[in-house]
Amino acid sequence: MNPHEDGAKRAVPATVVKVLTHRREERGMRLEEFTSRCVRAGEVHELVTTDQTGSPPGARIDRVGFLGFAEIQGAGVVDRGDEVWIGDRLVGTVLGFDACHFPNHYNVLIGVEHVVTGPDLALDPEARVSFRQSPLPGVSPATHYSRRALSV
Repeated sequence: MNPHEDGAKRAVPATVVKVLTHRREERGMRLEEFTSRCVRAGEVHELVTTDQTGSPPGARIDRVGFLGFAEIQGAGVVDRGDEVWIGDRLVGTVLGFDACHFPNHYNVLIGVEHVVTGPDLALDPEARVSFRQSPLPGVSPATHYSRRALSV
């Protein structure tokens, strides 16, 4: 994410529709080169954690934990670097996307310190998920928005 190219955006809300319980050590996902994906209300995407957080676009992602599938509640843009919240808990940040199941769904790869699954986070169906823009380093969200408003 380039802070000089990205403007403010709204959070993308979602709801867990199925909890997944497994992890893999040699999954073979590929980190897409795209830094963002537009999502529509009603789409369902898979949430996958990985500790391979330094991986560049095109890299093979093997160590993964499956959280579940989430239905997007409101259209928006999910960017690499967005924070992923489940309820009031910050789970990790969007590392990128794997399109091996597209157009059925994307795997949203979430960078975490330790690979976790749905049960590890005590996920339940109907849990609220939110993809939120990370604040710019050293700038509070309120300052970021007021600077934006002044430059219009």
